Amino acid sequence: MKFSQLAIYIQQIDKTQSRLEITRLLSELYLKLNKEEIDKTIYLMQGRVAPLFDPVEFGMAEKSVIKAAVSAMQIDPSLFKTKYQEIGDIGKTVEYFKNQYHSFEEMDLEIIVVFEQLQRLAKASGNGSQTLKQGILSLLIRQLNAVSCCYLVRIPLGILRLGFSDMTVLDALSWMLTGDKKLRGEIEHAYHVLPDLGMIGKIVKKDGIKGIKTIKPKLFTPIIMMRAERLSSGEEIIKQIGRCAIEPKYDGFRLQAHFDRKLNQVKLYSRNLEEVSLMFPDIVEGIKKQIHGDKIIIEGETVGFDPKTGKNLPFQETVQRKRKYDIAETAKTVPLKFFVFELLYIDGISYLSFGFEKRREKLTQMIEKNKNLVLAPQKIINDGKLIETYFDQAVSDGLEGIMAKKLDGIYQPGARGWNWIKFKRSYSSKVNDTIDCLVMGYDLGKGKRTGFGIGAFLAGVYDEKNEQYLTVAKIG
Repeated sequence: MKFSQLAIYIQQIDKTQSRLEITRLLSELYLKLNKEEIDKTIYLMQGRVAPLFDPVEFGMAEKSVIKAAVSAMQIDPSLFKTKYQEIGDIGKTVEYFKNQYHSFEEMDLEIIVVFEQLQRLAKASGNGSQTLKQGILSLLIRQLNAVSCCYLVRIPLGILRLGFSDMTVLDALSWMLTGDKKLRGEIEHAYHVLPDLGMIGKIVKKDGIKGIKTIKPKLFTPIIMMRAERLSSGEEIIKQIGRCAIEPKYDGFRLQAHFDRKLNQVKLYSRNLEEVSLMFPDIVEGIKKQIHGDKIIIEGETVGFDPKTGKNLPFQETVQRKRKYDIAETAKTVPLKFFVFELLYIDGISYLSFGFEKRREKLTQMIEKNKNLVLAPQKIINDGKLIETYFDQAVSDGLEGIMAKKLDGIYQPGARGWNWIKFKRSYSSKVNDTIDCLVMGYDLGKGKRTGFGIGAFLAGVYDEKNEQYLTVAKIG
C-alpha cells in the first residue's frame, strides 16, 4: 500500500470521534494491507517505529522538524513561524505550504519505504545525527504529498494522537476476521502476554485466530502485569477466596525481570512496559548471581533500604533511584532490595496457567538468599481476624498493607481479578485517597487536541508554611 492511501485513512480517523467508526476504518485498512505492511502500519499509527517497550525514540524537537520542513520546501523560517502561530498545528502548517510547493522529487512511496526511513531516522545517533535526522525527514517531505506530510511530521514529535487506544486496534483485528468483536477476548489475552500490537496484527493477518492461540511468554518482551482487586477487611477476603496466602504490600517500584543466563543479560520492565534496567544495576547483578535457571521471567517489588539498620525506606526515598543520571552514586546512598513474589516463565515453560501454590513452590527453589534478592515472606491464613492482625503488623512496620492471593489462582496478565486482593486501610474510606488541587496553568493542545485548545493541566497544592503554591501533577 502507498503511504498516501494510509494518509487518507489517518485523515478520516482524525476527523471522527466515533469509536465505532474508527474501528470500522481500521478494520477496512487492515484488510487491504498485506502481512508485511500491517505491523509497520500499526506502529506508525501509534507514532512509533517499534513496540512501546522497545526504547526507540526519534530524538527530534519541534525546532528540528521545522528546520527539515522549511529546508524541504525552501521557505522563509519566519513565514513558517507566522503561519504556524495562526494555524496552531505543525502538521496542518506543513500541509498548507506543501500545497503551494511543487517538487519534481514527489513520488508515491510505499508504506514500508517510509517506515524504513523513519526507522533509520530514529536510530541515528552520535555526532552529526541531528543533521542526518533533518535530512531524512526533509527528503520525505519533498517526496510525499501534502496530506501525507501533515501526518508524517507529527510522528517524530509524538503528537499524532488519533484518538483511539490499543483496545480499539484489537477490536479492529477481530472485525477484520469476523466482521464483529467476538474474537476480541482471545486477541486481548494474547496481547497481554505479548504486548506488541504490530506483532499481534501480523500474526492475526498471517495465521488468524489459530496463530493467536499459540502465543506464549517471550523473553525480553514484557508481559502486562496482573492487577489486584480491593477489599477493606480480613473477613471480606476470607469470604471471597477462602484460605489464602498473605504477603506484605511493599511501597516501591513493581518490576518484571527477564534473564537469559547464556547471554548474561537481564532486562527490567516497569508496570508501564518501560525498560528501566540501567536505573537498577544492583538488582541486575543480584538476579545474575542469585537466580537458578537459564531463561526466567519473574516479578517483584523493588524497595530502598537503610544499609545501617536494614529497614525499608519510604517511597519518597526509594523514588530517588528512578533516575537516568548519577545512578552509581545514588545506589550507594539508597541501596535496593528486590522482593520477588511471582514466577511467570522458566526454561521454556510458561507458569501463567499454574496455580499460585505451584508457582510459589518453584520460585522458592530458584532464589538464593542474599542482600539484593529476597523471596517475599508469606503466611497461609484461613481466618479473617488473623489477616487483620497480620495487616496491623505490616502497617506498624511501615508497609502499605497486605496482599491476599488465591492458592489455586492462575496469573492473569493485564487483568484485575479476585486471584489477588489488596488490603489497605484507605480502601475503607475514599476520602483518604483524594487531594484538592488548584489548576495553575495549561499547555496548548497539539495534534488532535488543537481543536480543544488545551493539552494538559498543571495542578498544584498550597504550602501554608512557605505561603506558596507547589506543583504536584501534570494532567492530560
